[in-house]
Amino acid sequence: MRVICVVDNAVQRSSLFWGEHGLSFLIEAEGKRLLFDTGLSGTVLLHNLNVLGVEPATIDAIALSHAHNDHAGGIAKLMDYVRSGTPLYAHLDLFRERFSKKGEEIQNKSFSTTRQAMEDQFDLRLHEEPLEVIPGVWTTGGILARPEPEGRNADHLMREGEAIVADAYQDDMALVLQNGNQLMLLCGCCHAGLLNTLAHVERNFSIPVAFIAGGLHLTAYTSDQLEHVCEVLSSHSTLQRVYPNHCTGEVAFVSLTNALGTSVVQPCPAGAELDWVVSL
Repeated sequence: MRVICVVDNAVQRSSLFWGEHGLSFLIEAEGKRLLFDTGLSGTVLLHNLNVLGVEPATIDAIALSHAHNDHAGGIAKLMDYVRSGTPLYAHLDLFRERFSKKGEEIQNKSFSTTRQAMEDQFDLRLHEEPLEVIPGVWTTGGILARPEPEGRNADHLMREGEAIVADAYQDDMALVLQNGNQLMLLCGCCHAGLLNTLAHVERNFSIPVAFIAGGLHLTAYTSDQLEHVCEVLSSHSTLQRVYPNHCTGEVAFVSLTNALGTSVVQPCPAGAELDWVVSL
């Protein structure tokens, strides 16, 4: 099983990859290709797939972590290149109307294309429960129990009936990848909270999590909250490697590195293929 970062804020040095504030991963397993998130513009996604030598028409399935533009914005361009009827996995709350507050202005940040257009192009598989997407890869399903801090942004809003309220991030999901007898937790933006997501996976899968990758959304965490995250991760004896990127934040990256060590915490820019050889 291969896991490659296709889109991220940062790129591999001296490479042909482009970067943008967004996220996308390519997972290959047993002859199948899964694209997890699509970045912001679609332009960067298509360019980087080309650098990797991957034709969009060879993608067998797509999964979206949530509806925010930096993760789902690329779908509008991608849909012209993938096969009609390609399965697309996401949460039931994907198409809820969402907004972003900039000063006194509220901007509509809803999903980048219409539901009807999506239904015409894709086999939409909207769900709340964990589902296997390709061999050895599952969605987490909805993450309901959230006793730990979430990855929140005060400017993120959504429509609830006639009201505009704080975004509940109900659509936030991650992926779970199985490699032998260990798991990788692959996050999009982790708005549900890293520790909540990790606990959810541990409840629903009987195999230990050994690898964590993707956007961990620790940017707004206080120093005490970051210290707590580091303590919990340090207590996981099975954890072998953490690949933070996108919305994790530089302060959080340094905190994780100090707590877990440079052999555990590794950068994950666009173009990086994750090393997750199982250590038995």
